[in-house]
Amino acid sequence: MGPFIALFIIVLAVFADYFWLDVDKKRWGWMKNWSKLNKGLFFSGFIIVTVLIYLGLSIKYFN
Repeated sequence: MGPFIALFIIVLAVFADYFWLDVDKKRWGWMKNWSKLNKGLFFSGFIIVTVLIYLGLSIKYFN
């Protein structure tokens, strides 16, 4: 259960930064002209890549 909690915290931190903490759009301003579909694809891809990297690095500890 520990790895999934860590992944959830990472994804939650990115979404909190995008939607709540970055009110000035200084960190995520480069996406301001993107459509909702492109933003959704970006965040979906980010989540998938994060999960794959995390699982790849911790696969030996799942035994």
